[in-house]
Amino acid sequence: MIGRTTSSRALVLTAPRELEFRDLPVPHPEVDGALLRVEACGLCGTDHEMFTGRLPAATPLVPGHETVGIIEEIGDVAAEQWGVSVGDRVAVECFQSCRRCGPCLSGTYRRCESNGLRTAYGLSPVDVGSGLSGGWADHHWLGPDSMLVSVPDGLDAIDATLFNPVGAGIRWGAELPETGPGDVVAVLGPGIRGLAAAAAAREAGAAFVMITGRGAHDHPRLEAAARFGADLAVDIDQEDPVKALRAATGGHGATVVVDVTANAPDALGQAVKMAATGGRIVLAGTRNSTETPGFHPDAIVYKELHLIGALGVDAPAYRRALDLIATHHYPFCSVTRRVETLEQAGELLAAMAGEGDEPPPIHAVLTP
Repeated sequence: MIGRTTSSRALVLTAPRELEFRDLPVPHPEVDGALLRVEACGLCGTDHEMFTGRLPAATPLVPGHETVGIIEEIGDVAAEQWGVSVGDRVAVECFQSCRRCGPCLSGTYRRCESNGLRTAYGLSPVDVGSGLSGGWADHHWLGPDSMLVSVPDGLDAIDATLFNPVGAGIRWGAELPETGPGDVVAVLGPGIRGLAAAAAAREAGAAFVMITGRGAHDHPRLEAAARFGADLAVDIDQEDPVKALRAATGGHGATVVVDVTANAPDALGQAVKMAATGGRIVLAGTRNSTETPGFHPDAIVYKELHLIGALGVDAPAYRRALDLIATHHYPFCSVTRRVETLEQAGELLAAMAGEGDEPPPIHAVLTP
């Protein structure tokens, strides 16, 4: 192909707080692969935790697992399998699926026997598959096990990066705990995923939704919570969330607790304490710690609680997320947001980690 892209600039994480630009080779055209021109990549807690070193990463790697871009080149087999063409704007699912093993056939492709976290886009090292396997780059190579979700017409690339956090809110706040009419839902953590979980619970028919945060940096997020369906927002540094929930609901505990906190070892104890008998607790945030202050394991037995671990999202939730974003029923596209180029990645990641004087943005995006 005349003039075909043979290398692409990528931002590589080589060690905690160490980023460098590299030109990485673009694989030769393949009938079952594609080349994506990256337009934008959303950031989440995993990104800034890998950057600061709080979450171990298999460096060197090209991070970025919330990628949106334009199909620049695609093989015939891939085009038919994914239902997309050159010029289409798509969102990339970070997990890959062989589509043949038992987990993939059952829909739990995050446990794919050939993939899993080892090959997840934005999380795997440059020596696994194509080095262009993350969204912090000009291009992203898509292998045959990739899964793509088409972006609705009229939704730009920056807004479309919300597919990941909103999809997480839908899966964690509604689908996994089977939230429905009459449920009392408590969401721990007021980031974009927490706000999305509150909205998803409300969409599922929850009777009452509480969201919690901690400290002054979370106040802008807690103030925004009502616009995402929350009935009550609590700063746990100022108020006991268990007492606040019971006071607001006439003494009822939470039938559903969704924990999306990061680096908060005491959140599990709070979740168990505020859960009602028979309640469901979704654990989606990572602790990065073995400490669990305030956690009483016997309460799980006495209350007959259900603990549900949540690793990532899935493509069906991403499709529903993009459709929900496109309705503009909830103000996802108008939350506080910082959009920076790859050159400013380190500064933005530090801000997301809470290292600046200003509250971290609710939504953060990198563009090439």
